[in-house]
Amino acid sequence: MQRSLLFVTGTRADFGKLEPLAIAARDAGFAVSFFVTGMHMLERYGLTKLEVHRMPGVTVHEFLNQRPGDPQDTVLAKTVIGFSDFVKEHTPDLVIIHGDRVEALACALVCATNYIRCAHIEGGEVSGTIDEIYRHCNSKLSSHHFVSSDEAGRRVMALGEDASKIYAIGSPELDFHAGPSGVSLADVKERYDLPFDEFGICVFHPVTSEKDTIGAQAAALFKALDQSGHNFVVIAPNNDPGSDAIFAAIAQVPKARFRVLPSMRFAHFSELMKNASAMVGNSSAGVREAPFIGLPSLDIGTRQTNRAKAPSVHFADAGEATAIAAFLQKEWGKSYPRHDAFGGGNAADRFVRVLQSETFWAGSLQKTFHDLAD
Repeated sequence: MQRSLLFVTGTRADFGKLEPLAIAARDAGFAVSFFVTGMHMLERYGLTKLEVHRMPGVTVHEFLNQRPGDPQDTVLAKTVIGFSDFVKEHTPDLVIIHGDRVEALACALVCATNYIRCAHIEGGEVSGTIDEIYRHCNSKLSSHHFVSSDEAGRRVMALGEDASKIYAIGSPELDFHAGPSGVSLADVKERYDLPFDEFGICVFHPVTSEKDTIGAQAAALFKALDQSGHNFVVIAPNNDPGSDAIFAAIAQVPKARFRVLPSMRFAHFSELMKNASAMVGNSSAGVREAPFIGLPSLDIGTRQTNRAKAPSVHFADAGEATAIAAFLQKEWGKSYPRHDAFGGGNAADRFVRVLQSETFWAGSLQKTFHDLAD
């Protein structure tokens, strides 16, 4: 019997993590489909649903779950209704969600309510803002857990989850970074019209609990980057509340030294990171992918608080111009040894091996709380 897997993706970032798993599952004989929603559907953020459609051998279903400016609770409600209708019609054997986004929370809630098997990717991690709350909620609502590290697995167990349903596979996006990207730097520069021979990368997202100050933070950060004299490729922020203020700050940067992109294909982004001189911002890529590549990174503010630590990762607040300048002066162009605390780039193989075990598909979906002492 061919089992059906439904991957839920709402952003360019979570698709980059889910794609290696989906490819491996497809190649192993599972029927793979994607429920595409969220930022993917919005032209302002690059209409990245097109990237999902580019994957051969999978089925793609689109759902527009928001209008620009919708608050997160409204997006949650719309996604619950849309996904509930969808799974009643398509009845997947397993739904796979990722991380801490509101779309994942909506779909996990639908799965729990309807006793649909649901696997959560990269639960058990800590970070700043409401993201951590959503992430832990997703773990509690899901029936199975594919975590990035043993430490994350212990946190999922601390939430009362069954240790036998927790699988440490590493971070899936590292599968891409572990090998050749498949494109050259020349390809990247041509596709995205990048004129720089030397450049840093900046990705600065909203922090929902700081939306009243996020515009000032962004302005201070980009002022510091401008004063450094370096060139930067800037990837647009996600669509959380506060993004308009960040876009306003980005609009003020000099175009001669800042190339602003709504999004990038993951292979091209991987190649860009492998050739960058530094990374600055508050994206998880700066504390997860950059250390794996050996790229020095400066984590700004609270969004990734306690998420990860590595010798190549440095920390500053957006208003700390002196600290930002010192990082860019001392770390620019450095290369660090690969940091593999979140896996060695074989998460997809581990994921498929778990799914190929009949034990994975056995057992009741009625959850009970498992105390750590048990």
